[in-house]
Amino acid sequence: MILTTPDVILDSANVLMDEARALNDCAQRLFSTEASRQGYQKAIDLMLGALECGGKIVVTGVGKSGKISEKIVATMLSTGTHATYLHPVEAMHGDLGTVLENDVVLALSFSGNTEELMRIVPSLNHRGVPIIGLGGNNKSQLAKVSAAWIDGFVQREASEIPAPTSSTTLALALGDAIALTLAKQRKFTTHGFALNHPGGSLGRRLLLKIKDCMVPAQKVASVPATASLDVVIMEMTRHPKGGGVVVLRTMPQQQSVMEVSPPSSVASDDATTIASEEDEIPSSAALAENQVIGVITHSNIHRILKTAARESVFDIRACDIMTPDPVVCNTEELATDAMRIMVEKNPTGRELPLLPVIDGKDKRGAWRGVVTLKDLQELF
Repeated sequence: MILTTPDVILDSANVLMDEARALNDCAQRLFSTEASRQGYQKAIDLMLGALECGGKIVVTGVGKSGKISEKIVATMLSTGTHATYLHPVEAMHGDLGTVLENDVVLALSFSGNTEELMRIVPSLNHRGVPIIGLGGNNKSQLAKVSAAWIDGFVQREASEIPAPTSSTTLALALGDAIALTLAKQRKFTTHGFALNHPGGSLGRRLLLKIKDCMVPAQKVASVPATASLDVVIMEMTRHPKGGGVVVLRTMPQQQSVMEVSPPSSVASDDATTIASEEDEIPSSAALAENQVIGVITHSNIHRILKTAARESVFDIRACDIMTPDPVVCNTEELATDAMRIMVEKNPTGRELPLLPVIDGKDKRGAWRGVVTLKDLQELF
């Protein structure tokens, strides 16, 4: 029989509710049942003891439990715990060599009587390696040979079809709980997690610093406070990548805003190349007097052009329209922190299109460039 749309939604929602109920029931047992509490605590103590002695956690299971075991190992590795997966069948043909005397074995089996898993128990006992069982039958063969038992019992699977569903979801969640408990006990930090995830969005969020993604000073429009509006506009056109104009207390000697060239049409918007190796950042000595005193954005320009009298518009100077004492960031801060400031924590209550980047934490530090909201949003 083909299910109607309401039936499909109802059945799917019931599966989710059944699995959520299994997780909640297990959590409640951890809170209120002494056997569950003691078994979980002893398992954590055994794992911590193995890790402190230079050992690792060997996770093993067959079938769906094997797949869950592999995921648990992946989570442990990413959160700083030395772990490996051992397939019970392969273990019987030589892979038991991966199990060393300081290790501990976490064995997954909902029934607790999986034949392939029980075959390797004598070899593990011979090596003196403690076994931690995780399953739904605390009277099973596995439970009897385990030094600690983690309660993974579920009343039923999430369907009339007896496929592992609620039981594997609970085993996976318990694996997450174990991995994160170990990480917290061993004081594993966000920085450590980032080092294990150098690629992709996670790595960028946790490791990327402002100096790695800023637009360097020589590619950003900058003017002195006395620059006239026409110079401000020409500089902004000449250097579009910076998203605005930085107003400096003293201009660098090698740069003169009066030497205006036609607008550049070769600037790239690719955020991943804004800090390429060929961009040379000026030395601290060259920028020692280059202190940021204001910022001019496109909004500042549009506002003044709408309100100023036509005959006096070019009498306006940079200091008349800039945002004075702007929010700045330094080169060593995380890019995500800069983005948070630009979106959430700026004094005006509006998104900031750019932040000047300086050396050090003192606002009087030498100006190094800008970081733009557009670039950060593309990166993250």
